[in-house]
Amino acid sequence: MSSTHPIGIFDSGVGGLSVLRVLREQMPAEHVVYFGDQGHVPYGARPMAEIQKFSEGITQFLLEQNAKIIVVACNTASAAALKYLREKFSDISFVGMEPAVKPAAEITRTGKVGVLATPATFQGALYASVVERFGAGVELFQNTCTGLVSEIEKGELDSQPTRRILEDALLPMLEKNIDTVVLGCTHYPFVIPLIQEIVGEKVRVIDPAPAIVRQIGRLLEMGAGRNTSSLKGEVQIYSSGDVTKVQAVLPILLREHLKVHPVNWVGNRNIVLV
Repeated sequence: MSSTHPIGIFDSGVGGLSVLRVLREQMPAEHVVYFGDQGHVPYGARPMAEIQKFSEGITQFLLEQNAKIIVVACNTASAAALKYLREKFSDISFVGMEPAVKPAAEITRTGKVGVLATPATFQGALYASVVERFGAGVELFQNTCTGLVSEIEKGELDSQPTRRILEDALLPMLEKNIDTVVLGCTHYPFVIPLIQEIVGEKVRVIDPAPAIVRQIGRLLEMGAGRNTSSLKGEVQIYSSGDVTKVQAVLPILLREHLKVHPVNWVGNRNIVLV
């Protein structure tokens, strides 16, 4: 893909595919390079400084693939590294993730909102800032859904372990009368059908991916430019983990059959093709 200028997207694993899936629907002509850091998944419990190093290495790799914009399609990496990346790579536009507390606060009727995210996201300054700016007058109930990322990485979207993790998180929130659920991890939109089944049709579940894709479109129009070709764009997927496992879940999560290219880390900052 060296002659094109793709959109670069990365996540700790397959979670960012929830953003890629919507991007493919909304901007099918765009070429994309996707990096899943399965070698280090999950990011959620890792130190912030370590996530910054990983994010810097992945950004450098995506820039070497001529990325025209970089999407940090990972709430944990956004919380830990987005500010750092924007300072380090000031000549490229970044799109990051933040929990959708603002739209949740605007639509809740009961004033009680559930937030599902990783520990690093809840501990980060980004989340604290979002809550401070938009969470006034709203009661937030948080849960880290321990183990859920690992189940989704395996493509287990409706298994008993997945259901149990979500019920443990959501049933106590329902008792508190929440009417809105915020998904603060890009892995979690893949289990929206199961979440909706647990919470019922009267509870709104906010998928962050469409808003992120709209922001990508705005930034492209302001700067790097949208691909206006009538042909469908090419997608290249790289993984630092077991490519056979990633390839197996792509038809489930992305609804496309794509080859996954293996890469290796050299230290915490450099990535090489295998």
